[in-house]
Amino acid sequence: MSDSTNEFTHLSGSDLPRMVDISEKTVTERKAVAVARVHLGAELAELLRVSGSTKKGPVLQTAVIGGIQAAKRTSELIPMCHPLPLSGVDVDIELEEEYALIQVTAKTTGRTGVEMEALTAASVAALTFYDMCKSVTKCMVIESVYLLEKTGGKSGDYRKKD
Repeated sequence: MSDSTNEFTHLSGSDLPRMVDISEKTVTERKAVAVARVHLGAELAELLRVSGSTKKGPVLQTAVIGGIQAAKRTSELIPMCHPLPLSGVDVDIELEEEYALIQVTAKTTGRTGVEMEALTAASVAALTFYDMCKSVTKCMVIESVYLLEKTGGKSGDYRKKD
């Protein structure tokens, strides 16, 4: 929904889906930061702190690659999402207690934002984490995926409140 009109932007006058026309929007630098939080459990968290790998290989590195690939393919996965020329995607993963905290920063210069690219990357990095670790435990929980902040564009800047 648009913040100013509370209308669905991806529906035409006849309620048929459409890709929003962004041709009149201003080209600006845009950045979005998304976060995924994965509960690992004590055993898996300790294993990753000690070795960083499971039978499938290096977990954090593979999740980073999965996240970057996902950001680059967002428009193929999300209906009506515009393909964007990404200028950068950073995927950072920190192990904190029994959690993996995944933070993705996506950047572009364009007519539409990169929130979906950042959110998709965080989601796929979390799913990759799960896939790489399921041989150790299936009790992992992807607890949340959310937009932390975004800058640029007509709607202005946004920062999630705690």
